[in-house]
Amino acid sequence: VQLQASGGGLVQPGGSLRLSCVASGLKSADYNIAWFRQVPGKEREFVALIRWSNSRTYYADSVKGRFTISRDAIRNMVYLQMNSLKPEDTAVYSCARGSQYSQSQLDYDYWGQGTQVTVSS
Repeated sequence: VQLQASGGGLVQPGGSLRLSCVASGLKSADYNIAWFRQVPGKEREFVALIRWSNSRTYYADSVKGRFTISRDAIRNMVYLQMNSLKPEDTAVYSCARGSQYSQSQLDYDYWGQGTQVTVSS
């Protein structure tokens, strides 16, 4: 199983970015893909997750209403559409796969390389 995140960059406050996560080697539809983010010196933080089988989603309160997670089953892609970005959204964003519908990073066993998102004027 391999995951690769992309799409990060520099954006002004109030702007938008769409992150992509391509997942390869997945042999079962019974899993979850989540986005986490981390700022240097701080713990990794849950952002959003989607259950692959039925597209059930869950969001951290800090991003609810601004971020949308979705998936493309044909391309094995998961997206994180981020709108109304704030400076506090600045972090390295990583996607991960887990078998539990969970906000805990401990329940995710495969991780992709992160992509930097910087929100600044």
